[in-house]
Amino acid sequence: MSAVLPCRPAARAALQARGLRGLHFPRAMPHLLALLLAAGGAAAQPVSPAEVLLFETDHLARTTAPANLVYEFRKHSNLEPAFTDSVRLDVTRKGGKVHAVLHFLSGARKREIPAVDDAHGNPVLLGFLERDIGEMKRLTGGSVTYFRKRIRMALANNAQVTPQRITYQGTTVAGQAVRIQPYLDDPLQARFEKYVNKTYTFVLSEAVPGGVFQVSTSLGNTAVKRPGALVARTAAAGGSAPGAPVPAVATPGTAAPATAQPGAAAPGSVTPVIDETLTLVKVVAPQR
Repeated sequence: MSAVLPCRPAARAALQARGLRGLHFPRAMPHLLALLLAAGGAAAQPVSPAEVLLFETDHLARTTAPANLVYEFRKHSNLEPAFTDSVRLDVTRKGGKVHAVLHFLSGARKREIPAVDDAHGNPVLLGFLERDIGEMKRLTGGSVTYFRKRIRMALANNAQVTPQRITYQGTTVAGQAVRIQPYLDDPLQARFEKYVNKTYTFVLSEAVPGGVFQVSTSLGNTAVKRPGALVARTAAAGGSAPGAPVPAVATPGTAAPATAQPGAAAPGSVTPVIDETLTLVKVVAPQR
């Protein structure tokens, strides 16, 4: 069962009047909604271009339904074993409304996420962020509320939005990349010293199904990447097999991050290398 928060306000009075417009989150997802709660003083702050792209854009408007959008999730780490898994977004349309069901990872890694009725925004965005926030808590012992607040503030105040070329299924299309470093100016960064340079990158395009091409985080290569071409690959099309070291998202003119052996333990003095990437690889017709 799912429910819908009615919104589409003309103006924002705190983030309830701002960030819910595009995503129409079900009431059963309070932790995701918490990510969108504004920090103090947000009521007087205009919506940033990054927030518009992520939370106020109808990502599913041009998606033909019914369809299953298949994403590949890859983790590369020098602390824990690497893995490759799948994420699937099932989209149907009835009575002019889109119904979305997100299957985020599988087996022991699977996250239960309620279905969304009258969906507009792509649920993979917050599915990825919720998992990331949970991982930050697990790895650092910090508060999920604090991590959500840092991400929210970074998107509102310090996000970089740049043009981004995307190659999807052999066709190069225009998109936009949103990049944030939520902990770079964190007043409590001494507690999370090894994660201060963590970079979040969101790549979106109206030309790809679901509007979201890729979401990634990186500790291994924290330099700001120049706009370049991103390519979606599957194992069948030459991508790495599950469990293999994960290649970085390559952009012209940037150095590749250091490679770590899956499962290798990092010495206490070594900065963790953790890269996680979710990429749209294909759309398939649902099985009847």
